[in-house]
Amino acid sequence: MTSLDLRADPADLTAALVDVFSVSGEEAKLADAVQAALAEQAPHLEVVRNGDAVLARTNLGRGSRVVLAGHLDTVPENRNLPSRRSGSGDDEVLHGLGTVDMKGGDAVFLHLAATLPEPKHDLTFVFYDNEEVEAVRNGLGRIERELPQWLAGDLAIVGEPSNGVIEAGCQGTLRVEVSTSGTRAHTARAWMGENAIHALAEPLRRLANYSARSVEIDGLTYREGLQATGISGGVAGNVVPDAAVLTVNHRFAPDRAPEQAEAHVREVFAGFEVSLVDLSPGALPGLSAPAAAELVAAAGGRAAAKLGWTDVARFAALGMPAVNFGPGDPTLAHTQQENVRTAEIREVASVLRRFLS
Repeated sequence: MTSLDLRADPADLTAALVDVFSVSGEEAKLADAVQAALAEQAPHLEVVRNGDAVLARTNLGRGSRVVLAGHLDTVPENRNLPSRRSGSGDDEVLHGLGTVDMKGGDAVFLHLAATLPEPKHDLTFVFYDNEEVEAVRNGLGRIERELPQWLAGDLAIVGEPSNGVIEAGCQGTLRVEVSTSGTRAHTARAWMGENAIHALAEPLRRLANYSARSVEIDGLTYREGLQATGISGGVAGNVVPDAAVLTVNHRFAPDRAPEQAEAHVREVFAGFEVSLVDLSPGALPGLSAPAAAELVAAAGGRAAAKLGWTDVARFAALGMPAVNFGPGDPTLAHTQQENVRTAEIREVASVLRRFLS
């Protein structure tokens, strides 16, 4: 079994985690190593296994509890294993699959789990599986169904990459298909038909003229968006098409309920057939909550709005404020060039230690 030193430099621990292959659905080896390391090196924690997720917590009777959650899985390998390093000192960079998304965050949490036996908040650590695939397989969903008490707390910190800046809440996302219909005809006699692709000109015009909202919540600005992400239609090179579909993605600020966001999109495309494909709610930042305010203070008072969607929304749905806070540039996630500065890993660990100690 792979051995992990949880008390090691968090950057070294990140490299060790990266070198354990854990593509979604194949997290068992890494989960075994995490479970064994926590059981051996963090005897102050209660540790349980749920599928290929590992959960650990203190039971100190503190007045508040902080949940720190990170997924163990990665996207498929792209000639970026094993890990390697370049540079030195503050400019040292760790390269490899998962360095950004999100084994750097996992390493920070594991290091704190082993080296903070007396935190000022009770702590729950959740290292879960299958985040990088369809939502129905996400390990957090299974834990919520089977061990809901393990996700309860006053603040959740998800270790997704955030450039070492606290990103509070997250935007919601939905996807719709706008469909048009027509009548087939030979293109040599096009006047006998009705072109469904041409009928998408009006929905595309509305998108081109759309003005997205910017919303300020808890001093953070969330910028919405409504974008065409796909278009399909056509029968053959000499046939007027009788059906076409425009796919549209809407990113909406967390002050809008999912039902309100869907109603807004349907209003934009009034007069056209609109089908909802998927929908995930956003999460309010909740920075006024005491534990969240303490974390922001420990990070030097800096916080930003999370414009994408992450699992913070799952915790927000459970009624607790949630933030993203982890090392690494999220624009490098899922790329072959994935890399993170080792100094940033250590800085995130330092901020969380100040907050939790």
